[in-house]
Amino acid sequence: MDHYKAVCFDLDGTVYRGNEVIPEASALIQELQRNGIEPYYVTNNSSLTARQFQIKLLQMGIRTEPDQIMTSAIASAKYCKEQFEGASIMMIGEEGLEQALLSEGFQLTEQNPDVVVIGIDRSITYEKLAAASLAIRAGAHFLATNGDRAFPTERGLVPGNGSFVKLLESTTDRNAIYVGKPEPHMLHFIQQKGYRKDEMIMIGDNYETDIQAGIRFGIDTIHVEGGVTSLETVKKQTELPTYLYKSLADWK
Repeated sequence: MDHYKAVCFDLDGTVYRGNEVIPEASALIQELQRNGIEPYYVTNNSSLTARQFQIKLLQMGIRTEPDQIMTSAIASAKYCKEQFEGASIMMIGEEGLEQALLSEGFQLTEQNPDVVVIGIDRSITYEKLAAASLAIRAGAHFLATNGDRAFPTERGLVPGNGSFVKLLESTTDRNAIYVGKPEPHMLHFIQQKGYRKDEMIMIGDNYETDIQAGIRFGIDTIHVEGGVTSLETVKKQTELPTYLYKSLADWK
């Protein structure tokens, strides 16, 4: 544990489930903080702002700062800043994505955009999808905060952002640029804060997103049981995480 300076936690399924904190994760975070390490929190959820995630974590007894939270919305805005600075952007999404784009100085538009960015939007309409489709067909760059096709709710699995992105890919015959996990962009932006890759580690319960993001970025990973991907499934993969634990209480 002492080797790492940037400890990156997935949130849902790793730090909490719904609105319930996972005790072993909370205890590990507190131990890291006692040792002078402020963890990072890396989530594909683009709907909330970093401040809103900070409040949610505080309600579970976890203290952090907005700068320690990396969402797919924040990463998408930073990616646009790197690749399309000065561009006008058409956005499908919620407050988290809107605030991230505005904070990077982008102008949001509903007509003739240079870039179309798609994040989860639970107020999605046919007209929004139609406008995005026409803009992409007209030549706008096509960016997706993440490719998660479904996400869990108290009612069960419901359509995620990736479902709408696939619809637009099918409609436009264009492939989106994906920013969220398993792509390594969020970890890239954390590294830019001043870390070497050998000082970083990614912790998560989902092999296909969390662990793959770490592997693709070239950093160590921890898979923790009890979430999306079972230990048996992980052991069958050709690329294994650095560590496999039943719970985060096992990491010393």
